Amino acid sequence: MNEAQFEDRLQELRPRLHRYCARMIGSAVDGEDAVQDALVKALRARNEGMGVDNLEAWLLRIAHHTSLDFLRSKSRHKVVPLTDDLEEAAEPDSHIVEVSFHLFLRLPELQRCAVILKDVLGHSVEEVATIADCTHAAAKSALQRGRVALRQLAQLPDETRLPLMADADRKKVATYVRLFQEGDFDAIRAMLAEDVKLDMVNRLKLEGRDGISRYFTRYAEVTTWRFALGAVEGRPAMLVYDGTNATQRPTYFVLIDWRQEQVAAIRDFLFAPYVMEAADWVQLAGTGS
Repeated sequence: MNEAQFEDRLQELRPRLHRYCARMIGSAVDGEDAVQDALVKALRARNEGMGVDNLEAWLLRIAHHTSLDFLRSKSRHKVVPLTDDLEEAAEPDSHIVEVSFHLFLRLPELQRCAVILKDVLGHSVEEVATIADCTHAAAKSALQRGRVALRQLAQLPDETRLPLMADADRKKVATYVRLFQEGDFDAIRAMLAEDVKLDMVNRLKLEGRDGISRYFTRYAEVTTWRFALGAVEGRPAMLVYDGTNATQRPTYFVLIDWRQEQVAAIRDFLFAPYVMEAADWVQLAGTGS
């Protein structure tokens, strides 16, 4: 497999890696950060000459350890080792894939890993053990316990995850969205910091007010998008809908970081729609275009 083929294969596997990382970390947005970090590590290892027999399993192992590093850096959880064996693992629940990420996050890490790999991504218990670097018995036990725990958690009343944002933050993002709705991109450019950063997730990164000007030019040329103020995982966001599609779900979203009254960073998920598929989101009333 040459370098171009290798990178193409990474892009093909990226949504699957995101499904894993997002559930391990409990966030679709942070899960994408973990995927980017894992892919950088994979490219570095390949450039150093590492050979790989099973690319997907190898990438998932990198993603697994990257997710654990992320959680430890946030001091959210510690690894709970499982070493006891059970005769048979319970059958998977067809609704497990639809369980909210915050429920996955309430499982010990090895249980979470086993359920995601086996019931969400379809790997064998043997592959779970290899990816998680544990024994077959530990992987089987974690799968059993994780399935039971998720079924129990799914029976509890769902938590309402309302966006918590300061009035000032909401006002700034609402202004940004309104200007998009009106097509007043010159006014948006005037809001940019000189060193503003643009991350077109899974595609390119640009920096500087002049450097990202074409980003807005492209949006000015496309008339099929609809924009609305919302929140993704509690973060103020611009939700973007495909005006040619009757679906009520956003196609993707944009996050904006501020430095006082200026836009310091834009993170646009146009080229990573799989993140929207997994994210908790809400449109705020009265903000549709």
